[in-house]
Amino acid sequence: MSFSADVKKELSRVEELKKCCMLAEISGFLRLSGSIQLAGGGKLSLKLTTEDPAIARLFLRRMKAYFGASCSLRVEENAPLKKGRVYELTISPEEGSELILRETGILLVKEGYNYFSEEVLDSIVKKKCCKRAFLRGVFLGGGTVSQPDKGYHLDMVCDSEALANDVRKLVNSFGLKAKVVQRRNKFVVYLKEAEQICDLLGILGAHTQLLEYQNVRIVKEAKNLTNRIANCENANMDRAAANAARQREDILLIREKMGLEELEEGLRQVAELRLSHPETSLAELAQLVDPPLTKSGVNGRLRKIHALAEAIRLEN
Repeated sequence: MSFSADVKKELSRVEELKKCCMLAEISGFLRLSGSIQLAGGGKLSLKLTTEDPAIARLFLRRMKAYFGASCSLRVEENAPLKKGRVYELTISPEEGSELILRETGILLVKEGYNYFSEEVLDSIVKKKCCKRAFLRGVFLGGGTVSQPDKGYHLDMVCDSEALANDVRKLVNSFGLKAKVVQRRNKFVVYLKEAEQICDLLGILGAHTQLLEYQNVRIVKEAKNLTNRIANCENANMDRAAANAARQREDILLIREKMGLEELEEGLRQVAELRLSHPETSLAELAQLVDPPLTKSGVNGRLRKIHALAEAIRLEN
């Protein structure tokens, strides 16, 4: 089972006792997973669609608890290229489909005419608790979150730009920084930072999956840090080996062209130590000098040796 499915399973078990939040959650879910159909005589029926049986059971209960509406349930096999089933909840005009559309802010009246609103009704998300519930409904209807061991991405797919912008504002009202991007004919509200995804999971009420997300994230980041340290150490070792090889080349050239005995005592001692200890680090080499030097002191003498070797190369 995917991490998104685990999150939705946990959210589908959230008990909602406050009527205002129950309405907000229903409204959020309808916005992403609801569709409206003509039922004849100018009347409308309402259909809710999901691939998760737990979500279907949740909104069967919600519709009954808040509106007293009984939904008819139909289960169909998914498209050939998809696995699983599709669960359709249908609310007929006789069960109050128009009332549900009006109370959730989807069907409104302007200048005596009905119209379908793409924006979230302010009165539904007036309270902070209702904002949480609305976003929970939105995520249950069209949200996904990537496996935390593979990457950090959470998105909620909306049908209209107006709805996506309203969802983004609601998410950001909790101090987050969600953005909206268009993908074909859809508008996606998304977060791409692990810390903010964790915060939103907590806001939605998925506390168990939040802990799981954090655990996986900590292990992943610890492994990444270990790899970065190992890569850095390997790079340093490679660089030190290359520098040591270049230093030996300089010293061998000087020995061939003029003899190490021509060097001043400090340079000669470092040169001979480098030849006899080709793989020793500068810090270790510094301790072999008599009297011992600092690492920078040895490095300074090796720079002088390199400058002398370069001068010899230019002359030849």
